[in-house]
Amino acid sequence: MAGPHTAMVLAAGLGKRMAPITDTIPKPLVKVAGKPLIDWGLEALENVGVERAIVNVHYLADQVDAHLAKRKDPAIVISDERNELLDSAGGIINALPKIGADPFYVVNADTFWVDGSKPNLVLLAEGWDDARMDILLMIAAKDQATGYDGRGDFHMDNDGRLRRLGIGETSPNIYAGAAIIHPRIFTGAVAGKASLNRYFDAAIATDRLYGRRMDGLWLTVGTPDAIGEAEAAIARQMVNG
Repeated sequence: MAGPHTAMVLAAGLGKRMAPITDTIPKPLVKVAGKPLIDWGLEALENVGVERAIVNVHYLADQVDAHLAKRKDPAIVISDERNELLDSAGGIINALPKIGADPFYVVNADTFWVDGSKPNLVLLAEGWDDARMDILLMIAAKDQATGYDGRGDFHMDNDGRLRRLGIGETSPNIYAGAAIIHPRIFTGAVAGKASLNRYFDAAIATDRLYGRRMDGLWLTVGTPDAIGEAEAAIARQMVNG
């Protein structure tokens, strides 16, 4: 697969854990290393030739609109959720008429990464197998991550197939906030609030949820204190290559 030409950028969240910064600024516009969070993702999409990015907006949406209006590439299409926050899958379902019928990238606006030897979105596209997969997640190992202190998200076998952790289990594998999804998984979906976790579980049930190991550094900035940690990690990565 050459790689999707369309992406969905999930940018509608409230960012409550980033208060007081997000009292007046939407989380996607919080700067890390001098760059708004959303721009890290949009630049990664631009660098792999994505032509259109559908961005959902809700909290302080006018600020996000004004910021995105300055971008040329990828072309920005706003999916307006001002009246109701729809969650991750609900936001995608709402935007399906804008996304189209082909596999597309999904990128969280509040997590980002520094690529290694090859762009991670290219690695995802190279790993996509339409015959076997409905969803392919970018997976970071804990030793590639900053700002994360959880128990991991999935077990991953040698073929990349993912399954959930059982009670008390841990894993080094973290969902790194980027994916390729085929829109067929939303066939018959009802508009409204819905989490992508529901669709991850449905894909697991049919052995169609896979992961692809990322290369480089993955960062999540959940609180104001995490900004400095992320900036220090970026500086080290740039020095060390």
